[in-house]
Amino acid sequence: MARDKYSGTSELNRFLKEEIVGLMSENTAGSKVDFNLVDELPPKPYVIMVVGVNGVGKTTTIGKLAYAFKKAGKSVVLGAADTFRAAAVDQLIIWAKRVDVPIVSQGMGADPASVAFDAVSSAHAQDADVCIIDTAGRLHNKINLMNELSKIKRVMQKVVPDAPHEILLVLDASTGQNAFEQAKQFVAATDVNALALTKLDGTAKGGVVIGVSDQFSIPVKYIGVGEKMEDLQLFDKKEFVNSLFESQI
Repeated sequence: MARDKYSGTSELNRFLKEEIVGLMSENTAGSKVDFNLVDELPPKPYVIMVVGVNGVGKTTTIGKLAYAFKKAGKSVVLGAADTFRAAAVDQLIIWAKRVDVPIVSQGMGADPASVAFDAVSSAHAQDADVCIIDTAGRLHNKINLMNELSKIKRVMQKVVPDAPHEILLVLDASTGQNAFEQAKQFVAATDVNALALTKLDGTAKGGVVIGVSDQFSIPVKYIGVGEKMEDLQLFDKKEFVNSLFESQI
């Protein structure tokens, strides 16, 4: 700023906006984000493995994703591989009914990798466009988490060799630095290559995602802005950065 000089707050804000958009652009170069682009992506089914701690809105995000893909004319199969919590399986079954898409579930306590294998096999047999797999969100033992996610990937690859094509980490915008710590843990445990930011409908602006996206070089793909099926948006970095500067002190 000392070098470029600036004449007032509005100009300073403009510099900041450009800088932040630049940071986020580095991580989105070449990453296509559109519910219609699955046709241009790897052979069917396009497999998305969803990770994140409990309570961030993971299951809801999967339901909204399924709705958005279906609305774009894609066929979707869900896999309830978060078998650690009965509520997670039940909640995903409710979403599958609501969106009217098939779901593969073996209930609580089943082997998550077995559920993932069955879901991808089912999607492959049905020639479905997209298969979305839910996974358990517990971080208390990182070694177990790593082993479980690695096993899920291995068994899915028996059906679709390059699955999962997308490992989507769901973060709660309102948790601030906790989101950063969660990202660190999951990036260490698996090859996260996309972010979804939830609960941006309240006062949370989700500024922490700038640091997460920048430090781990992972693009933000989706944002959740409410509870309804339609309340999942494709991430627009310029719009997002503008929203950070909407309320001036």
